[in-house]
Amino acid sequence: MNLYSETPSAALLPSGFADLLPGEAEAEARGIASVMEAFSRHGYQRVRPPLLEFETSLLGGSGESLAPQTFRLMDPNSHRMMALRPDMTTQIARIASIRLQDAPRPLRLSYSGSCIVVGTPGREADRQISQAGIELIGPNSAQADAEVIALGAKALAELGIEGVSFDLSMPALALGLIEGVIPEADREPLLHALDRKDASAVAELGGPIAGMLAVMLRAAGPADRALDLLAELDYPNDVVGHFERLAASVAAIRERNPDLRLTIDPVDFRGWRYHTGLCVTVFSTSSREELGRGGRYLAGQEPACGLTLRPQALLRAAPVSASRPRCYVPVDLDAASLSGLHKAGYATVSALSHDEDAAAQARHLRCTHVWKDGAAQPL
Repeated sequence: MNLYSETPSAALLPSGFADLLPGEAEAEARGIASVMEAFSRHGYQRVRPPLLEFETSLLGGSGESLAPQTFRLMDPNSHRMMALRPDMTTQIARIASIRLQDAPRPLRLSYSGSCIVVGTPGREADRQISQAGIELIGPNSAQADAEVIALGAKALAELGIEGVSFDLSMPALALGLIEGVIPEADREPLLHALDRKDASAVAELGGPIAGMLAVMLRAAGPADRALDLLAELDYPNDVVGHFERLAASVAAIRERNPDLRLTIDPVDFRGWRYHTGLCVTVFSTSSREELGRGGRYLAGQEPACGLTLRPQALLRAAPVSASRPRCYVPVDLDAASLSGLHKAGYATVSALSHDEDAAAQARHLRCTHVWKDGAAQPL
């Protein structure tokens, strides 16, 4: 019986959701496996939080900022509202602070899985997204920031992604200046002007800190130049520590990976809903989209730093890997020969009967080789 008739409605999926076909699904799985293996080699232990949680748990505390992007549904058993995770970081924070509260610190965790986001009208292209990431929980230091970023760079390098750039920001730097002198009622227009990089509006709305904010706008770019410009500013005592931490983190990253391309945008606030310190966005010259993002936040009451990569974006930026060769084999091929083919990197496609034209069937099934005369022969 055909479960799905060949009609347009049978192929129609909700906006933002898509099937991954054989080549795409295998490429995604291999990419995630490569990234997770890199994390594992450096001591990050894998955890797997559930796709669904009760709404009060998933969206409590720092998770509250994720509420606008969260799908909800009713649990038919408990009649409580549940939520589909739009992001995994807050789940890792919950696991660390409750399930692993007695584990030794620093706690290094990794994760991968799918998330579901509501999306915004007109921008619903990706509502089911894959994530793979790491969280370093416990220490609050520039060296911890550097470890997370350097490991992210190693994972991307193993996928062959070139031209990688880590764009750093410290939202608390500019926000600290603004909150110190600009009345709350006047902050939103100024923040909007900074987000648009509108220098004339910043000069008009910035009041006594307009000059400092103008320097921050000009500083956006390569990290060393940005730090030189930012170092010339006279920060209040409650803000200067944010600049010092930014400079210390850059130095620590350079120590681990001197060749890594670093940029700084001192007035980037977008999307850093629950972050408390250094933030990072990952880009590549081979892609127009973000490859990942992360930064410093609170995991419960503990300082933490993490990086979340987007496997689907990574695969669009990475070189296309060669597909596994497929060898058509007889139904009764011995186990030793099968094992030899698998060790040599072949996928084997078995015949289902003895009386068939092996070469013709191999071509029909899009195999690259056929077993003949005791070996895999190219078609």
